[in-house]
Amino acid sequence: MRDRDPEGRPRNARPRDPLGRPLPYGSPGVPRVPDDYAPTAEQALADGRRFLREGMPFNAHEVFEGRWKCAPEEERELWQGLAQICVGLTHLQRGNGRGAVTLLSRGAAKAQSYGGEYDAVGRAASSLTQDSEPGAAIELILGSLPG
Repeated sequence: MRDRDPEGRPRNARPRDPLGRPLPYGSPGVPRVPDDYAPTAEQALADGRRFLREGMPFNAHEVFEGRWKCAPEEERELWQGLAQICVGLTHLQRGNGRGAVTLLSRGAAKAQSYGGEYDAVGRAASSLTQDSEPGAAIELILGSLPG
């Protein structure tokens, strides 16, 4: 059965490890991004960069997903793409190279279609392979993010 908030919306209250994997209820986990997190674009980039610097791309994904949910329509594909890139990085950390490349490719296409300074993020994500070293991959994406 899925966790629900008082209004009946699905929520995931399970704690997670630093790689975003669910832990048993009651386990100590890493702090989570709140379900109602609705950052500005600047705050999402700052928080996403902070989590990437800490080696926590799953949390960066949650940040970018939070922005995606509240962003103006014309920005949503960008934030979805950044979230997918971070999930791809998470898959690299977990040893799922094939899944990583799939998500990195999807996210790269969305970031590049947004254009401008986000083209570099898409190009960086596209350059990663299933054998990319996770820490170096995170640094590459972090270095390509605006700001």
